[in-house]
Formats: sequence, structure tokens, C-alpha cells
Amino acid sequence: MAHGYVSDKERYLARLKRIEGQTRGIHRMIDEDVYCIDVLTQISAITSALENVALALLDDHINHCVRHAAEHGGKDEIDEKLNEVNAAITRLVKS
Repeated sequence: MAHGYVSDKERYLARLKRIEGQTRGIHRMIDEDVYCIDVLTQISAITSALENVALALLDDHINHCVRHAAEHGGKDEIDEKLNEVNAAITRLVKS
């Protein structure tokens, strides 16, 4: 079974490429002694962008992997997928 994000893989990679560029930009900002508040603003933007990627991946997981388990798997597979979702949400809330 393919992962749920496969159909949007190029979009995810493009978003991550932009985030990578923003991260290099922060490196450059610090190297050039840019005002700390401006650096923090860029860090906040990257954090938000990563959270959006994480939430989209979680949504893909629920709508693909969990749905597949609910439609085609047994109780153990459903429980496993629900435990994965719960653990992922717990990690996201802690970050």
C-alpha cells in the first residue's frame, strides 16, 4: 500500500524546499547580524510552515491509511492506525 501523501508528493517537496530556503535565509541573517526581532519573525514563519506540512501529512494519514484500515483491516490494524494518529497528535501538540 502506498503512503497517503504520494499523490501530493511534489507539492510537499516544493513546500519543504521553500522552508529549506527560509532556513538558509535565517543562517544568512544571523551571519549578517540582522536585528534579532527580524530573525525571530522568520523563525516563526518557518515554524508555522512546518506545522502546516505536519498537519497536512496527518490529514493524509487519516484519510488514507486510517480509512484503509477501517475499510479493509481487522480490529488490530484499526487499533494500530488509531494509536499512530494519537501518538502523532501528541508529538505535534508538544512541539
